[in-house]
Amino acid sequence: MRDRDSLHRFIIENSRVRGEMVHLDASWKKILERNDYPSVVKKQLGDALAAVALLSATIKYKGKIILQIRGDGPLHLLVVQATSDNTVRGIARWQSDVPQGTLKEMFGNATMVITIEPEKGEPYQGIVELKGDAIANGIEIYFQQSEQLPTRLWLASDDNACAGFLLQELPGDDSNTPDWEHHEHLASTIKNEELLKLSTQEILHRLYHEEDVRLFDSEVFSFRCGCSRERIDAMLLSLGYNEVTETVKEEGKVAVDCEFCNAHYEYDSVDVEQLFASDVAPKGPSTLQ
Repeated sequence: MRDRDSLHRFIIENSRVRGEMVHLDASWKKILERNDYPSVVKKQLGDALAAVALLSATIKYKGKIILQIRGDGPLHLLVVQATSDNTVRGIARWQSDVPQGTLKEMFGNATMVITIEPEKGEPYQGIVELKGDAIANGIEIYFQQSEQLPTRLWLASDDNACAGFLLQELPGDDSNTPDWEHHEHLASTIKNEELLKLSTQEILHRLYHEEDVRLFDSEVFSFRCGCSRERIDAMLLSLGYNEVTETVKEEGKVAVDCEFCNAHYEYDSVDVEQLFASDVAPKGPSTLQ
């Protein structure tokens, strides 16, 4: 039986090879509930969500990691995020019919941006041209160019779950060791159905039953959006009293929708007056340009 909304880390003893496997079930369905995605778009979003969960476990940080693909094709935007608290969220934006094909055919000319935002310290951003037949290929290119660590990913998704398997060679005195090539070759036999249906223990046994594999305790993942009334309040306050009240005069209210969870926030004239009356900043023009 497959794991539920969890990530497992493992290492292959007496080698420099480590790995992770993630299954997202309820958290994936929560994302699908909020938008009616075409099947092709759903597949790319699910693969990306599993990938960002795997990437979040490769970094020692307190904060969040964001994977964004932006292009000029029919599927022109995809954004997924995972946090150090093991929460995930994601959205995709498309126009017209998205073909089933290569990344180029779906996203057009596109870039993939991976951003790490620690709670303390400066954010780090890596940008690569999106290439290959699948999102896993693009992430592997990112690791090759930015991290210089041999890394492979296998990703799968359907209406009920998305899953991923990551294998990585740890730094050492040499590269491209026989150990890495051997374990990578075994992992390349993974099938999508196995990723989606089998547990981590079952997959590791099928792949590495002749190896000594140390499997760590699982980490539970969940869907959570970062929006809140307080954050919307802060955003409106940053716009300034004049701009917000002008919007209320023209439209009768201020309406804000969260793209990630479809939460809807509305402010009428009374709400706006109460918001700015409770703020210590003086009412006046916004200083934002």
